[in-house]
Parts: sequence; structure tokens; C-alpha cells
Amino acid sequence: MEGFLKTGKLGSNAGSSGKSRAKADADERRSKAPWVEKYRPKTVEEVVAQPEVVSVLQQVLSKGADLPNLLLYGPPGTGKTSTIMAAARQLFGSLYKERVLELNASDERGIQVIREKVKQFAQLAASSERPDGKKCPGFKIVILDEADSMTKQAQSALRRTMERESKSTRFCLVCNYVSRIIEPITSRCAKFRFKPLSKEQLIGRLEMIAKEEGVAVGDGAIEAVITTSGGDLRRAITCLQSCSRLKNKGLPVEKGEVVELMGVVPGNWIHKLLEVTATKNYDKVDAFVNNILLEAYSASQIMLQLHDRILDKDDLNDESKAVVCEKIAICMAALERGADEYLQLMALVCTMMYVF
Repeated sequence: MEGFLKTGKLGSNAGSSGKSRAKADADERRSKAPWVEKYRPKTVEEVVAQPEVVSVLQQVLSKGADLPNLLLYGPPGTGKTSTIMAAARQLFGSLYKERVLELNASDERGIQVIREKVKQFAQLAASSERPDGKKCPGFKIVILDEADSMTKQAQSALRRTMERESKSTRFCLVCNYVSRIIEPITSRCAKFRFKPLSKEQLIGRLEMIAKEEGVAVGDGAIEAVITTSGGDLRRAITCLQSCSRLKNKGLPVEKGEVVELMGVVPGNWIHKLLEVTATKNYDKVDAFVNNILLEAYSASQIMLQLHDRILDKDDLNDESKAVVCEKIAICMAALERGADEYLQLMALVCTMMYVF
């Protein structure tokens, strides 16, 4: 205060303390952020195990090659959205928000949105220079995440917009099922399939995150995370973060905790269900199905694990396995539509009783 009265200026300590406080706040926000966002690839080079699309995007970034319309498809959690977002940030830098329109499944994407919001954005002109003087591509990017959930009418309207605005706008469609995208759109895009990540790549990524976050991991825990997440890296990272939050600092994440958190049915329950089914006693089967559902295990998860067990059973011929697997598919489809879990599980078990 005395320094201010004598000189009319605040001392340097005030400025430095403000900067340190801001830095501390930023660090705190980063530490509380979901690990999926925290460790999302920032550049195309950080994308794991997708060499084809990475090679194309690197040519666009380094050699100024023209970017085609893209259709990225594949299983969830393989880096489709992260890849195109990282490429867009490298292309446009500080202009990212002005040059990129991202719509996902939470947005209304009927024919009206395509005709208005997407069309208006696509018609805007784009310069080939950033405010800092650096060159950037003279086009904009529209990212349509989960494009396979768009209606056929909306896709048809999008096709016309893609034709008319090809000079000023590039479209990137991201989806899980390419078969749900109409042919006129797929023929206008360069298609890239994102392959599931290998076990070694998943282990490497999860171990790196655990090391960065100071999370101790017990024997078999990483393998359990990978197995229960089904190769979905996003789900695996979320699982690891959830398990770490439940443990006191310094205590390792154990395999059993991962299995319980992910809702996996213990193997002894599945084994017992198969044993009871083999008796072909309806009353025993009915009682056991009631008991397993009262334990709050998901019928869908039970069916998924039964599917794996059925395929591994050596005492069943291929025809019997096909009958059971087909019934599993029918029952799981019914559950997706809101059917009763008890009735669908009993329908499956009765089919298994007949086959066994």
C-alpha cells in the first residue's frame, strides 16, 4: 500500500500473485476435467492406429493439399470425432469456431436444420488468411457426428447442399454404421474405416494415463478394463477414471472393482444359469432367473456373456449354437425397444432348454 501511495502504481507482487492465482485455477479445472477430454488428441499425429486417414490429413496440413469430403465410420471409441477435430484445429488455429460447424446427435438434425443452419453456414465466404497473417485453407468444415441417426429426408437435403457449396465448404460425416448413409452421399465422400484398437495399443494408452494421473493399478486391472469396455477406448478411459475416484490416494485399482463397476455379471452366475438350464426343470429355471435379476444385473449383459459362453461350448453342435445366438439377437432387439427383462430372459432360457 505504501508503494502505491508513493508511486501511484501497484507493486509487481500484486500482478504476479494474480497470475499465479489464475494459473492455479486453470490447473484445478484441468485436474477436474474428464480424462476423455483431457487426453483427447490435440494433433493428427497423436491419433492412434489409423494410418490411412492420418496420412491423408497430414498431406492436407503439410503440403496444402485439398481436403475431400470425408466419411469416417467404425466402432465407437476409435477416434473418429477426435481425428477430424484435431485436424480442424491445426488447419484453422484461432479461427476454429468461425470455420467449423459441429452438430451431434443431441442437436435436432431434421430436414429443417439442414436447410437452414447448415445451408446458411455453408454459403458464408471464407478467406485464405488468418488474422495473424498465416495462410489457411479457403473453406469451412461441417462436422456431422453420428450422421447415421439422420433421417433419409435430411440426408437427401444435405446431398444437394454438398453439391452446391463444394467450393466453400467441406463436409465430414462421422458414423458407426455406414450402411445407414444413403448412396448419393457416400459416393461424394472419401470413406475411411476406423479399426478397433489392438490390445497392446489400449494397454499403452491406459498405462500412460494412469502414470500421468498418479493412479496405481493392480495386477490384471488394465486387462479387465479393456475386456469390459469391448475395445472402446473412450469407455475404457472413463472406467479407469471412475475406479480411481472410488479409491483412496495411493491404493491400487483392483480387477474385481473394475468388473463390479462396469456391471459385468460374475462368471459363477453364468455358469450356474447354464447348469440349471441343462436340468430342463422349468420351476428351477424360473426361480434362478428371478434371483439373478433381483441382484440388479442387466438382462442385456447376461445375454452378451451367455453368447460368449455358448460359442465356447464344445458339447453343442453348430446348428444348436446358431439357434441360441439367433434367439439372443431377437431378445436383445426386443430389450432395446423396451421389452420386459424377465420375459425376454425366460424366452431365451426356454430356447436353450429345448436345444440342450
